[in-house]
Amino acid sequence: MHRRVIAMLGVVAAAIAGMGSARGLSGGVQFPSVQPGRMFQFPADHGAHPEFRNEWWYITGWLNRPNASPVGFQVTFFRIRPGFEEDNPSAFAARQILFAHAAISDPAAGKLLHAERIYRAGFGLARAATGDTDVVIGDWRLTRSPDGKFHAQAGGGDFALDLSFAPTQPPLLEGESGYSQKGPKPDEASDYYSIPHLNVSGTLMRNGLPQAVSGSAWLDREWSSDYLDPRATGWDWTGLNFDDGSALMAFRIRGAKQENFWAGGTLRDSDGTVHAFGPGDVTFLPVRRWQSPQTGADYPVETVLRVHLPAGDREWRLTPLFDNQEYDARRTGGPVYWEGAVRAPGGSGYLEMTGYFHPLKM
Repeated sequence: MHRRVIAMLGVVAAAIAGMGSARGLSGGVQFPSVQPGRMFQFPADHGAHPEFRNEWWYITGWLNRPNASPVGFQVTFFRIRPGFEEDNPSAFAARQILFAHAAISDPAAGKLLHAERIYRAGFGLARAATGDTDVVIGDWRLTRSPDGKFHAQAGGGDFALDLSFAPTQPPLLEGESGYSQKGPKPDEASDYYSIPHLNVSGTLMRNGLPQAVSGSAWLDREWSSDYLDPRATGWDWTGLNFDDGSALMAFRIRGAKQENFWAGGTLRDSDGTVHAFGPGDVTFLPVRRWQSPQTGADYPVETVLRVHLPAGDREWRLTPLFDNQEYDARRTGGPVYWEGAVRAPGGSGYLEMTGYFHPLKM
């Protein structure tokens, strides 16, 4: 591998591992903190927020092939501001780093198929534009057209995705009107919104053959400068689209002994009523575990999610499309995590579990 690429991977690994905080680095860079009460502005907030330390555009969903067999997929673009040498006049200075993951969960393969890209911003090769969604990394891209549809192109040797996503619902502001706290300190938070129930159409390339696909997806948008408390080791997250048009996002942050450190989420009912959940309102109850033969990590791949509502608790059993949906992103400086398609009574979506291989630091 070229030395420059190795150095770039080191920069990303350092950024993810937590070099500095929102309070600044040794180089004097001050990252802004997320504050409650922000007024979201669209389409501007579909675009990048380069002053913050980290940001992502995260799309997950289910696809149906012509033979009706399901495939899970995810496409995620990340932007990292490392926060050092920003006064370096060189065009090669890594002021913003972009990387992306794409994966499909194909039961016929029996494991996650994935690919990655990583570039520093600039040179016409990579960008995360402000004003609207326009993220490009080489031949991978995620854009938004004037008609409101999102478009993604990504893939590797085993697969390729060329998909369009048509919103059927307005953005869902997560947490308290988009302010999503991730720990006990007010600045341990993200600006966070989702667009559930995206109608998907496009092409899945498998084994050199294009297949027309359709389905349903979920878009998550988050940006932050202080995402995790130092005592946190990882999280469980799910986004679920239900057949009646309702949508649920729920997460828990785990501590060093896998205890619940923080939790939250949002449910939008089919009539549009929104319920925001606090740390005591969300419970993940493991039902069945699976140990990865690749890494040895032990994941609760089947779990019961319970949320507290004034009218009474509700719960859903999340069942994986298949067990081996682990993603090993270490070669691009990322973590090992489980991210896969899951079914729930009356709906489907995705479950993500980080920090089960090694504690996750951001």
